[in-house]
Amino acid sequence: MPAAFEKQSYWHDRFASETSFEWLTSSAAFMDVLTPYLQHIPNSAQILHLGSGTSDLQNHLRRWGFLNVTNIDYEPLALERGQQLESNQFGDVRTKYLVVDATRLELEEKFQVAIDKSTADAIACGEEDAVSSMAKGIWRCLDDDGFWFSLSYSAWRFEHVQDLFEVEVISKVPTPRQKPTDPDIFHYCYLLRPRRQFPGQVCRGAQTSS
Repeated sequence: MPAAFEKQSYWHDRFASETSFEWLTSSAAFMDVLTPYLQHIPNSAQILHLGSGTSDLQNHLRRWGFLNVTNIDYEPLALERGQQLESNQFGDVRTKYLVVDATRLELEEKFQVAIDKSTADAIACGEEDAVSSMAKGIWRCLDDDGFWFSLSYSAWRFEHVQDLFEVEVISKVPTPRQKPTDPDIFHYCYLLRPRRQFPGQVCRGAQTSS
C-alpha cells in the first residue's frame, strides 16, 4: 500500500522517530537552483517555508542571512524537529515555527517568497482540489511582486493553478542512475508568479507553536 502522505497521523508517527530527512534532493542542491533569484532579495524579506517537516532548508536560508522565515507544518512534531535542527546548527532558534495546514492558509503577514520542497506532492495525495486550495492560500499571502518556488517530482503538478499563477520550470534536477541504461528521470523546480487580475485578500489568524 502507498504511504498515506495526506494524513496527519502518518506524519505524526513518522516524526516520532525521524529527526532529519530531505525530499527529492538536498537543501543545498535546492538552494543552488534558487541562488540566481534569492541573491536579489533583501535579507529582510518575509519567506514562507511550507511543510517544513524534518528538512534543514531553514538553516540554509538563515545562513544566507534570511531571518524572517516562517516555517509551517500541520504536525507539531515537525516543528519541534525543525527547531532542534536550527538550534543544533546555530545554538539558538531565530526563525519562526507555526502549526498551520498548508491547504488552509490564514496568515497575517504578506510574504515575498514561498518555498515548498515536495510539500505540494504530498498534498496532492489527498483531496482532488488540495493543491488548488494550497495555491489559493499562497496566492492570497504573497506580495504582488512575490513568487513561489516548488520542487516536485511531477511535470504536471501545477497545470490546474495557472489561473492564479504564471508557472515556469526553472530547473530539471536529474535523479541518480542506478545503472547506465536507466532512463533519465528528473525532479522539477517551479517558479510561480501570482497573477493579479483577481481581487487580493488578506490572510488572517495563524495558530502559533511554542
